[in-house]
Amino acid sequence: MKQIIVAIDFSRCSIHALEYAINVANTYKASILMVWVDNTTSDETAMPIDLPESRKVIANNMKELVRKYEDKLNGELSFKIRRGKVHQEIANQAKYIDAELVIAGTHGVSGFEEFWIGSNAYRIVTYAPCPVITVRANYEIKEGIKKIVLPIDSSLESRQKVPYSVKVAKYFGSEIHIVSLYSSAIKAIKYKVDNYSKQVQKYLDEENVPYKVETVDVENITNATVEYAKAVDAELIVIMTEQETTTANLFLGAYAQQMVNHSPIPVLSIHAKEYVRVLSR
Repeated sequence: MKQIIVAIDFSRCSIHALEYAINVANTYKASILMVWVDNTTSDETAMPIDLPESRKVIANNMKELVRKYEDKLNGELSFKIRRGKVHQEIANQAKYIDAELVIAGTHGVSGFEEFWIGSNAYRIVTYAPCPVITVRANYEIKEGIKKIVLPIDSSLESRQKVPYSVKVAKYFGSEIHIVSLYSSAIKAIKYKVDNYSKQVQKYLDEENVPYKVETVDVENITNATVEYAKAVDAELIVIMTEQETTTANLFLGAYAQQMVNHSPIPVLSIHAKEYVRVLSR
């Protein structure tokens, strides 16, 4: 059975991610492994763990979550306690069980980082060996995923998210919205984006996945992607962690980091190195 990891720190943000993960797992026919990381030896410490029986307290809290949510999940709900840096231990656990997905909550850049999930969300995206969905604490969880936004730019990696996007679309019966992002007026770049978009459309036709296509002139590809997703009422944005960089993006950080921090809609992040692995699963 497929396994999905949910990063837990008992904040409202991480519990919300667990509730979101249950909907995904039931569609995937997957089990959920909740992972809590004791990071008291690092400067990431957010929850004081001074008592000798602190691990027993954490285990009891995890068991309480299992009791509360196990009836809502069709698969198995279990937990694991690890020690170390949060993002590294989440990644290590994902490797160990060959996880299908990691799901983590985020407060966004303006939110109060109550525990360690919010501040580690992007680092989890960066280190995880599998695709990661980040979901905002205030996102209203919906049944299913009807619309998936697929931004296409001029980067070589841009198309590599398509196979996994199709996989998700088939699970949920989703419609994919291809957004061709023109970040330059240079005809050669626009031609490249158009060519990539046509390749994606051909692939979706072959896979019998319904789609729509839109072209947008942009200064900041993050803002343009989010605004389009909001306009079509999408439930998921799929990105590569390696995307095109524009002048407007340089001062705001990596594209994936911007998406994780700013998108009010759940973001599915995929590494370019995951392309071959995803195809083989």
